Amino acid sequence: MEHERVGAVVLAGGASKRMGSDKAALEWNGESMLGRITRIVGERCDPVLVLAPEGSPAYQGLRAGHDGVDGTADSGSADVTWVTGEAEGAGPLGGLATGLAAAAERGRDIVFVCATDMPLVTAEMVDELLRGLTDADDAAIAVDSQRAHPLAGVYRTRAAATLDELVQGGERRMLAAVDALRTNRVTLSDPTWLTNVNAPEDLHRLRVP
Repeated sequence: MEHERVGAVVLAGGASKRMGSDKAALEWNGESMLGRITRIVGERCDPVLVLAPEGSPAYQGLRAGHDGVDGTADSGSADVTWVTGEAEGAGPLGGLATGLAAAAERGRDIVFVCATDMPLVTAEMVDELLRGLTDADDAAIAVDSQRAHPLAGVYRTRAAATLDELVQGGERRMLAAVDALRTNRVTLSDPTWLTNVNAPEDLHRLRVP
């Protein structure tokens, strides 16, 4: 599969209530968490779209007020594009639908999708998920011994309409996307890639061996 035809969607619109501060702006090895993720996925994907409403902490803290192409300062990649069109209150499912539609408008058929609170994402993770996407699949998502991870997967942008219908019908559960689409479940070679941080103690555990 040609990587130049694969885009990326990073969902960064959450309120970060459990963390107490914007997760996207948290420092991770000298760069913001969002900056690291967009830089890493940018090794495999183009464009990299960051989904965050204008009123979100990520947009206000990392995008607003910066100069440059698409407001790329502190985003980790010179090719990052901020997309703010998701409906308020639609949650990550709404962000996913909006992101797939935005990638389709930019000529992409496939996108890698992750959340901004996954600091251990790697380019190899993107590769493994892409290899798990067959011609018949709408999506290939990561699974581990505990659960499926719909916010760690690759999706065909043709799924945007189906997901938007779910959102318009009041659905907010990310697992509804898994049920509504033809989805392949992929066990990654390194499950730590799926680690996310929701609270300060999660970040502390990662930083302390």
